[in-house]
Amino acid sequence: MEKIYENAKKLMKGYCRVCKECNGNACVGEVPGMGGVGTSSSFKANINALKQINFNMRLVHNVTEPSTTVSILGKELSIPVLAAPIGGVSFNMGGGISEGDYIKAIILGCREKGIIGCTGDGVPDFIHETGLSVIKQAQGHGIPFIKPWEDKELFEKLDKVKESGAGIMGIDIDAAGLITLKKMGRPVSPKTVEKLGQIIKKVSAKFILKGVMTVEDAMSAVDAGADAIVVSNHGGRVLDYTPGAATVLPDICDAVKGKITILADGGVRTGGDVLKLLALGADAVMIGRPFCIAAVGGLQEGVELYIDKIKTELEQAMVLTGVSGTGDISRTILHGF
Repeated sequence: MEKIYENAKKLMKGYCRVCKECNGNACVGEVPGMGGVGTSSSFKANINALKQINFNMRLVHNVTEPSTTVSILGKELSIPVLAAPIGGVSFNMGGGISEGDYIKAIILGCREKGIIGCTGDGVPDFIHETGLSVIKQAQGHGIPFIKPWEDKELFEKLDKVKESGAGIMGIDIDAAGLITLKKMGRPVSPKTVEKLGQIIKKVSAKFILKGVMTVEDAMSAVDAGADAIVVSNHGGRVLDYTPGAATVLPDICDAVKGKITILADGGVRTGGDVLKLLALGADAVMIGRPFCIAAVGGLQEGVELYIDKIKTELEQAMVLTGVSGTGDISRTILHGF
């Protein structure tokens, strides 16, 4: 991994410093790029929310080889992790590798290790089209996300998603405030419950709504008929001064757990972070920036090594908290909960 990080640092120069601790301090306001918008408050909030959660360390038990597998949205995963949808290698990651090579690394690396990678959307169109092409090549093994475009473009892209063979898709509604897209003549916008319902009815795949940060929006997703939500502030890249995902996750889980699959995304760096979000109530988590760095620095091998690293850390954290399997994780392993 150290060699992969060193290579990524060279290839991503000017876009990501590949810091020892990826916390938003060195890349304040660097959007495009890998930073957080504005003061980077929302990026940092994701990190700090997880840092403030501590484990109850327990070692008087018989757990030695915990099971990390989980079933979500009809898919069996070797660990409860998905690679988050991020695109735009040329303007977010420095262009050291091509969009196609990046997406192949994510999708194929995740498939090889028994998890799922997601693809992003944006302008220019080859971001979305390349993602769908790779997912099609991978026999539908991947989750494409599209932005909340206005109707014509939205429904055209929904048709393209169907052609890719993907059994799960999503909309990152947390991209609805991207004014730059509107200035480019490609506006995105929030959606009502009714509009989401119309969209979901046209989708033949399971549907994920990404960018849920309140109980109200989570309940609206349930009402609209979504299969899953992602509790996410878009990596702190769209709105300054939001709370971290781990801060709002417990209330959201208390409100809709069992009614909808709950994913969480924001500031996850280690297997311990994965365990914290699962303990708060998430069914699985998404990881963004670390997957980008692994893919740019080491292509598919880098992605696979990063997944191995996360799995090892998760297993270790489960042993040290006395958890035998993902189905046994609860808030009791967290101090003060």
